[in-house]
Amino acid sequence: MKKLPVAFYAGFLVVALLLAGVVSYAASSSPDGLDAVTQTGCELDEAGEPVGGTCIAQNAGEHATAGSPLADYTVGGSEGTTGIAGVIGVLVTLIVAGGLFWVLRRRSSKDETPSRVE
Repeated sequence: MKKLPVAFYAGFLVVALLLAGVVSYAASSSPDGLDAVTQTGCELDEAGEPVGGTCIAQNAGEHATAGSPLADYTVGGSEGTTGIAGVIGVLVTLIVAGGLFWVLRRRSSKDETPSRVE
């Protein structure tokens, strides 16, 4: 199997980090489709939280990871840190996936090394 050049991996990393760090700031802060549907039939306050009516979102609570460092796509809940959270997410994902691939890769023994046929 032919190995890919280091430049390919470096390019992949740069593109992934740029997308996570820059493009994430262009993401909409409006509720996504699921949030919008669960708020149908609710009376919402200025912050967009349900305060009355009959909707599914009225009974919603905080999720299990609400207090985690990267909750709500921010770092520590601070506004304007979406890009930093995206970069951290990309790096953690690449490290975990790379580590798993490294641990689980097939290792050929010296006896199994294919010989070149010319």
